[in-house]
Order: sequence, then structure tokens, then C-alpha cells
Amino acid sequence: MLLMLTALIWGIAFIAQSEGMNYVGPFTFNGIRSLIGGLVLVPFVFLFRKLNKEQTPGTQSGKTLIIGGISCGAVLFAASSLQQYALVDTSPGKAGFMTALYIVIVPIIGCFLGKRPGIKLAFAAIASLVGLYFLCFDGETLVFERGDILLILAAAVFSVHILVIDYFSPKVDGVAMSCIQFFVCGLLSLAPMLIFEQPTISAVFDAKIPILYAGVLSCAVAYTLQIVGQKNVNPTLASLILSLESVFALLGEFVYGRITGEGTMLSRQEILGCAIVFCAIILAQLPDKQKRI
Repeated sequence: MLLMLTALIWGIAFIAQSEGMNYVGPFTFNGIRSLIGGLVLVPFVFLFRKLNKEQTPGTQSGKTLIIGGISCGAVLFAASSLQQYALVDTSPGKAGFMTALYIVIVPIIGCFLGKRPGIKLAFAAIASLVGLYFLCFDGETLVFERGDILLILAAAVFSVHILVIDYFSPKVDGVAMSCIQFFVCGLLSLAPMLIFEQPTISAVFDAKIPILYAGVLSCAVAYTLQIVGQKNVNPTLASLILSLESVFALLGEFVYGRITGEGTMLSRQEILGCAIVFCAIILAQLPDKQKRI
């Protein structure tokens, strides 16, 4: 449920990302929202640390926490930067589909790391990929451009992010690690932001609502929920649940369009894609049959 809530927040965040790009550049948007996400989490880190007095600073877990936070932040910076730049040249349909390629990339990488997904999860991943195709390619052709290549790279890096979280989340405080990763991601975005974009205060202020949504909800809330939710979940199953962001993005865009008076009805192909993805998620969570002794 935590991962599904994460997917919901991320899906709606596509609207915020699209709106924010009308005012500021990719590094500016990612940098400011990441720093906001880190600042929002600071008081919660101290609150949860005070409630959980068993974890004391200076132990091996503290060193692991710092390493995990830096690792997650660096990977998140690379993935989010690639995604934001790709959105300049690529349609939202292709962006949603290609970003969700982590559905198949995660289990492939996991096989090399000794985390075999099993036949059921592998089949669910393929079925979800088929559903996302119907969901995102409504009458479009498969023509690879620069933005498409960047999105494939972003999907690969997001896959690494999921696996890095899978490694560190059971060992450390999830809220603290999430806080560290945002400060790392935000600081890494500052240098290219100042070199390539040089944003103005007025432009940032104009993009305040998309940035605040992306910083507070998409970063502080959703990424923390991802870290906490992945503690006891297979990374392949986690990637399947998180892929629902594409479904929620489509539904969110539809509702937003209806509110603004620019929305269109969902096509049969899009409805079929949503149904296939939901069925894939349900299939992945069905209990395995126990062997008779």
C-alpha cells in the first residue's frame, strides 16, 4: 500500500513536472525540489530518532546510513536529470512507457545479483510492459530519437536506484536516508544549474506551485514511502507496483484536463492498458502454491 501510494503521488507529479518546465530548466527544477524535500524531512528525522532511542549515533549503522544516503542521492540525481532533459524532446506517452522500462530492467539486473524474480514475477513484468505499451503508444510509432535514448538510460538508472534502496533500506533509518539522498541530489544539481541555466528568482517564484508539490509530496513524502515500503518487498515486485505511476499519470492528466476544460476521453486502448497493468500487479501479489509433502 505504501508503494502504491508512492506511485499515485509520482503519477500526479508528472503534471507538476510538465508545468514547472515552462518556467525553469531541468537542473533548477530538480535541484530546488530536492533541497525542499530534504528540508521538510529534517524535523521528522529528529522526531523518529527521539522516538526510537535504540539507534544511537556513532555506530556502524550510522556509517551505513551516510553511505546509503550518498549512494541513493547520486543515483537519483543521474536518473531524474536524464528524465527531465528527455521530456524536452519526447512526448509524454513515450516518456511514460520508456521510464517504466525499469519493470524489466530490475529483474534482469537482479538475476546477476542473485535475486531471481521467479516465473510468476517475470510473467507479471512482461504483462505489465505490454499494458504500458497500450497505455502510452496510442497511435504513435516506435521511432527512437535523442529524448528516447535519454529515457532508456533514465530507466536503467532508476532500476539501479530501486536496487540500491533494496540493499540499504533494511539496514538503516528510512526517513534519515531519504533526507540525505535529497540533499545530495539537490547539491549535485546546483553546479550544472548555475553553469547551464542561471535561473532568475522571478522564474522560480512563477514555478512555486509545481516545485512545492514535487518537493514536498513527490520527494519528501513519496520517496520516503518508497524506502520504507521496500524494506520487506522483493525489488521486482516493488518495480511492478511503482510502475502504476504511468496509470495514475494518465488518470491524473485526464482529471486535470477536465478541470481546466482541455481534457479528452480515455480511448479503449488506454483503458485496456490500465486494465492489463492492474492485472499484472494483482498477479504478482498472488500467493504461491505450497508444495504437498
